[in-house]
Amino acid sequence: MNQQPLSNQKIDATIAAFIQWHIDHEKVDPLDRIYLTNKLLELLKKKELSDPESSNELFHESSHLTMLDDLVEYAVEVELIEDSASARDVFGAKIMDVVTPRPSEVNNRFWQLYAKNQQLATNDFYTFSEESNYIKTREIAKNIEYTHPTEYGDLEITINLSKPEKDPKKIAAAKQTQYSYPVNALCMENEGYAGHESHAGRSNHRIIRLEVAGEPWGFQYSPYAYYNEHAIFLSEEHRGMNVGERAIKNLLDILTILPHYFVGSNAGLPIVGGSILSHDHYQGGQHTFALERAEMEETFQLKDLPQVKAGLVKWPMSVIRLSSKDQSAMEQAAKKVMETWDEYDDPSVDIQAYTGTTPHNAVTPIARMREDQFELDLVLRNNRTTQQYPDGLFHPHPEVQHIKKENIGLIEVMGLAILPPRLERELAEVKAFLMGEVETVDPIHQPWADTLKEPAENLSSEQIDLLIQQSVGDIFLKVLKDAGVFKRTEKGQSAFLDFVERLKTV
Repeated sequence: MNQQPLSNQKIDATIAAFIQWHIDHEKVDPLDRIYLTNKLLELLKKKELSDPESSNELFHESSHLTMLDDLVEYAVEVELIEDSASARDVFGAKIMDVVTPRPSEVNNRFWQLYAKNQQLATNDFYTFSEESNYIKTREIAKNIEYTHPTEYGDLEITINLSKPEKDPKKIAAAKQTQYSYPVNALCMENEGYAGHESHAGRSNHRIIRLEVAGEPWGFQYSPYAYYNEHAIFLSEEHRGMNVGERAIKNLLDILTILPHYFVGSNAGLPIVGGSILSHDHYQGGQHTFALERAEMEETFQLKDLPQVKAGLVKWPMSVIRLSSKDQSAMEQAAKKVMETWDEYDDPSVDIQAYTGTTPHNAVTPIARMREDQFELDLVLRNNRTTQQYPDGLFHPHPEVQHIKKENIGLIEVMGLAILPPRLERELAEVKAFLMGEVETVDPIHQPWADTLKEPAENLSSEQIDLLIQQSVGDIFLKVLKDAGVFKRTEKGQSAFLDFVERLKTV
């Protein structure tokens, strides 16, 4: 009798161990063992399972995600799928879908737990999303993260290494085939969608259904989370971003459902939007950002709204904070601020609301509960471009774009830098330059590296790492200041107070 190939022997044990892990961790019912095993055999194009008892030793040595990797590797080895990141992602999601409950079951569990404790429900759903490998915990762990102290609080710096880089040839090929389903990466139709070369595998994706301000919405987590319980709230209706009166009502309503979360929206215009503008959605989660810790340095009273406290926040960008127990009054106060800002001009500080009929002023709103009150930060934005600043007047200026050129969205507004993966390699090169190991660096970094050369003299390797980190943190602070419409100067703050005076009269 011919001996089975090693890959078949191992995969049989892995299939059995994979199912056993989910049984032992009470993710699936023991009665479903045979059914689930057969589903995996079908997916892997295997006709039989031999010697499943050999899984016992394997089970004690491996996590379910390690076993998932082995199953995907087997699919590559026997040429069920091609050896590419996108094919592995799609197939891995299909494997996890076999042991992932259906959306109705996930929703039933969530709301049963919610009836006992709101935070228990979200904690459970988050853990579920990690264990189903929808949240890419191992990839997220690759990110480089540290904090940077400033006069505005500790900013958080992240070099994002979690998302796999896409093959340019695959991207070009995908562009030749246009798909209209799902409509975009944020719509409900992604739930359970298999995916393909240009669309991530979503077979194991599950969405919690919510009613927000009388409309059907969904709640999920980000696969590549930037902070704790990085949540996304998405409209069931296919419509573009609307960051106006309705958005404020939605944000505050979400807080009544999940008061332990913050929830915010990107601005609704390009450049300052920093996100997908084609689908109405918000981001939230259970994380305290530096902006939330920042204190108000000026307070004022809005006309006809005595129940709302208003003030200016000490922050590198221009932030108006509102707080009240009265949700309706908060909505009215936010409407006053946004409608006044929409039409506001101040040539003395280069603020121009329109170019012709094209609007430039927008708001990034962030809502949270502080004790028993609604708190809403309205970050004033403007996306105007000029000849001197073609990327945006209130956008990272050229001298900092070697570190951060991308749009400044909601997450960065709150003090968490999402820096591009190229920096891992480029900063290592800068370090080599500072240590005298190379004579030059990438031209985009050379002027900056030259300024660090003298401070780096006689420093150890670890001290140079710290020097570079501190300088990157200082640059991110400059990025936020560039994005601020009323600068942190005497002239800028005087202009901000002029805007407040206008607010008091409406």
